[in-house]
Amino acid sequence: MQDDPDKSSTSKPGTARPQSREDRLKAALKANMTRRKVQAKTRAKVQSQNDKEDE
Repeated sequence: MQDDPDKSSTSKPGTARPQSREDRLKAALKANMTRRKVQAKTRAKVQSQNDKEDE
């Protein structure tokens, strides 16, 4: 019977956890996308420099 009050008290923070988890996932996705964009720009710049050197 003592487990029941604990479960009910943890259900309230449990409902907040998915929101904070989603926020963390959104932030991580945004950071990853930003990093990938920078990497893509760098690759394109290096590729264009290599193409100019080949000519």
